[in-house]
This record gives sequence, structure tokens and C-alpha cells, in this order.
Amino acid sequence: MVDVENRRDSAHRAGPVVTLNVNGRAYSLQLDARVTLLDALRDHLGLVGTKKGCDQGACGACTVHRDGKRILSCLTLAAQCEGREITTIEGIAGADGLHRVQCAFIEHDGFQCGFCTPGQIMSALALIEEGRAGSDEEVREFMSGNLCRCGAYPNMVEAIREAAAAGGDSANV
Repeated sequence: MVDVENRRDSAHRAGPVVTLNVNGRAYSLQLDARVTLLDALRDHLGLVGTKKGCDQGACGACTVHRDGKRILSCLTLAAQCEGREITTIEGIAGADGLHRVQCAFIEHDGFQCGFCTPGQIMSALALIEEGRAGSDEEVREFMSGNLCRCGAYPNMVEAIREAAAAGGDSANV
């Protein structure tokens, strides 16, 4: 009986082929239906910029964009992203160099250990696109789902406000 169960689990793990469009490139992956987008990105595509923090959707370290909107990749199944455009931290720099938000984080020392930085930057990009960087309070409110254990929040707010003021979707600093 145990052998039958193991075979059944093994067959279930193989799963369907899922095509993910990540950072402008299509990837066909055979994934178990239970694989999260975070695990697909890190374990199957080698895109380790997106971090696994709490694995419960509470810290924001795994923030990526799906069709231009920020999502928590630890709470999103990879299969839910088939045919959608996924952007990770690895996909935001342009041919000219880093994205203006990345540059502003560097300029304002908006990180310390750097673990939360990719998720912070992805959320910052989204809130700027949403037009929600009008005041320090507004930035804090819409970044509240991204936690930083080092406490670099004031520097992040400065970086986000500067990047928002610079304008332009893909402008580099």
C-alpha cells in the first residue's frame, strides 16, 4: 500500500506544463499545481532576487508585479500566472542601467542588510505608478505591507519621493 501512495504522490508532483512570461521571456515549466510563483521563480528559473521572507504574505519580501500590479508571490500559485506578464527585480533595469528607483535607493541608503530591498523596490515602483507618492504619509501607508528589520524606512521614503518626482516609467537617474 505504501508503494502505491508514493507512486501516486510522484505522479501528482509532476503536474501540468505552465508557461510563465517573466521579465519579457516565456518559460515552460512542468510544475506541481501547488507550486507558488515564488518557488517557481527561485527554484525553477534561478531568479533569486525575489526573497522568501515569512512565506505567509506578511512581510512583502516576495513582492513582484503581475500585469503591472504588485502581488505577493508566496501567496500566488504559479499556475495562476499563466499568460500573465510577471516582472521581478531582475527585470526592471534598462539597457542604460539601473531603474531610477534602484538608483534612488542607493543614493539615499534605502537599505541596510538588503534582504527586503527587492520587495521594497517592487512595491515602490507600483505605488509610484499608482500615483500614491504624494506625501511621506502616503508613501508610508502604501509601503506598510513591506517590512524592514533594519529600520531603513526614512531613507526609503526619501528615495521613493525622489524617484516619483523624477517621473517617467523607465527613466534612469
